[in-house]
Amino acid sequence: MTPDNSHRATRAYAAQSPGSTPAPWQYEPRQPRSDDVSIEVLYCGVCHTDIHFVENDWGMTTYPVVPGHEIIGRVTAVGPAVTGFKAGDMVGVGCLVDSCRECSSCTKGLEQYCVQGPVFTYNGVDRHDGKTTYGGYSERLLVSERFVVHLPEGLDPASAAPILCAGITTYSPLRHVGVKPGDRVGVVGMGGLGHMGIKIGKAMGAEVTLFTRTAAKVEEGKRNGADHVVISGDDEQMKQAAGTLQYILDTVPVEHDLNPYIACLGVDGVYLLVGQLTPLSPPIDAFPMVLGRRSILGSAIGGMPETQEVLDFCAEQGISCDIEMLDISNIGEAYERMKRGDVRYRFVIDMATLKEG
Repeated sequence: MTPDNSHRATRAYAAQSPGSTPAPWQYEPRQPRSDDVSIEVLYCGVCHTDIHFVENDWGMTTYPVVPGHEIIGRVTAVGPAVTGFKAGDMVGVGCLVDSCRECSSCTKGLEQYCVQGPVFTYNGVDRHDGKTTYGGYSERLLVSERFVVHLPEGLDPASAAPILCAGITTYSPLRHVGVKPGDRVGVVGMGGLGHMGIKIGKAMGAEVTLFTRTAAKVEEGKRNGADHVVISGDDEQMKQAAGTLQYILDTVPVEHDLNPYIACLGVDGVYLLVGQLTPLSPPIDAFPMVLGRRSILGSAIGGMPETQEVLDFCAEQGISCDIEMLDISNIGEAYERMKRGDVRYRFVIDMATLKEG
């Protein structure tokens, strides 16, 4: 690898125990490999998943944990086997930094469904040395070329960062089912994922209906491109929406009742579940599923070809994530605001504030 600073101790923000606020920390980076791209991190989006890992909500966190999987940076050096990147390139790193690369999923560019399990950008286990992976709340990263994507011209680097999670998470299922002009798509939730789902659905040519619990989101939804907004707590509005949609993209990350929304699907309608990762409660009513030949499709982020594809798509369509810029020293306050839903719609850390600290 061309000499750079990748071998030096790396400054980062890490949580040291369940519920602790990420704070300044340093770690020794792993040894560079021939296919590595060394990246100076410029911007890192803040995902609700970061909070789940910091607080060990899923019981799988290895401390200290350095969150961050919506990363935009500049290449500072490349290994001798790297052919697709060079120093100075603007690049992105999303939720994955490795996989087995050989299974039926990986050979199709579906690394997120790696049979042996993908290696996540943080709190993962490196396949080569068994060490824990650290994420984008860092000044620099080493990442295999296969798991780095190019930032297209025309995309603002800061607002592009959340596309690497919120963007790909909503793009992938809509692309998979083949959304096309004239299709009718519903989006449940108006947060970081939901507002991107609206924008991407509209760019695909769909007629988009937003489902939200609060009347305050009606105008927000329309500003983001929704053709219709349904207040999900209004029985009359939900009744009018019944049976009208071909697809529903559910982006809500907490436990909620899917049955009222499923009723809004027509025959052969598909419910795209990307938000909730807990057991479904209350149970799904099988009767309308059977009588309407409806189905539920789960979807997780996207593989590497599709991650590059969504960035290119957003550049072509003029789509970006609505963001609030963040000084990393205020990450604790940002987490509290996210828990209250008080962000429109994604925080992005300017990593220059880490270097200045």
